[in-house]
This record gives sequence, structure tokens and C-alpha cells, in this order.
Amino acid sequence: MRISLPLLSTAVGLGLTAAVLGAAPATTAAAPQATDRAAHVGYEPAAGSGEDAAANRAFFEAVIKSVAEKRAANPTSAAAVTVYYSAANAPSFRSQIASSTQIWNSSVANVRLAERSSGADFSYREGNDPRGSYASTDGHGSGYVFLDYQQNQQYDSTRVTTHETGHVLGLPDHYSGPCSELMSGGGPGPSCTNAYPDATERSRVNQLWANGFQAALDKALEKADRR
Repeated sequence: MRISLPLLSTAVGLGLTAAVLGAAPATTAAAPQATDRAAHVGYEPAAGSGEDAAANRAFFEAVIKSVAEKRAANPTSAAAVTVYYSAANAPSFRSQIASSTQIWNSSVANVRLAERSSGADFSYREGNDPRGSYASTDGHGSGYVFLDYQQNQQYDSTRVTTHETGHVLGLPDHYSGPCSELMSGGGPGPSCTNAYPDATERSRVNQLWANGFQAALDKALEKADRR
């Protein structure tokens, strides 16, 4: 199964162009240089390694620390925590990113995703990478989701994007799971198009962003008090 993927416009800022089946974007971006091939969590089982759990934890911790520090500096009474992202470096996936945001925001209560032009907690990037799509840290305390052109033509692109965003929210891969599990990723094969987390995944995210975030916020507040 192959899906339509928007082409990149040759003029910056003009938005998406018409989708062309099976075609790679006219302008391609180079994949970020990875210092450690195990420092990311990928969409397909072949990308798995013994370091995946640690990489996923590092990614989540980088994002939650960024959010906690912002909230400590500007306290808010809002119950849900907002995680800000930038999609500026993934213009041909804007539709999929918007769908992923809507899916997660309608699925969980303790955290919300929102786009921000500056000061984002993580970013989306696009390009070509033989490892496919993945979530990673950049080695400087920030996280990003990389969306690979070819893989997003082979697999349902909204599922890929929502799956990788699940890593932002703390969920690990579970390739052996059924299609009904979002974090089974590419395990069920290209025919799987489910882009929604199941009840267990939704519950886990709500738990992480209640208890896990509170712990991170307490640390950020302690750090702020010492200044």
C-alpha cells in the first residue's frame, strides 16, 4: 500500500502543493546527523535495538523538562499541561501533524499539543533517512520527530506521525502489538492505518503527564528557588 504525500513547494511559505502518488518531494532536506544510531526510536521493527527503551526515556525526559521549566517560570492554573511544537521544518507534513495533534488532544486529558513559532518543546523535521521515521533527542536536551519521505509513502502517514508523537508523550514502541495499538508502529505491516491510541495507551499518557510531570515540575521549581 502506498499513500499520497504532498510535494514541497519551491517557494518558501507557499504551503502544500498537490499530492502526487508515489513521488518524492521536489526539494529534499538532509536528515539530521545522528551521533549515535541507537539514540532514536524508529517506526519499524527493524529499527529496534536494546537501547530503544533508554532512548525513548531520554526523549520524553527532554520534552517534559522543557515544559516543566516554562511552567515554573510562568505558573498557570490550567489543569492540562501544554506541550508546544514547531512544524516549521516539516512543511510537507503539516496536514499529518495537524491530524496527529487533533487525535492526541481528543484522546487524553492531562496534556495538550499546540503549535508555537518560537520556544517550542520539540520540533518536527522531514527528509530522507535510511532508518525511516523516528523520535530522537539532539544531544542538547531537545527532542524532535523526524518524518522520512519514503516510509511515509509506504505506511499510513497520519499513523506514522501520531505514533512518533506518542514518543513525545512518553510511550514506548510495542512492535508485537496488534494494529489497534498505535505504538505497534510498523509491526502490523503497511495495511494498518489506525492512527488512534487504544485505552491502555491513553491511560498511560494521562498517568505520565499527571505524576511524571508533577515530579519534573517540582524539580524545576526547586531549581528556580535556588537562583
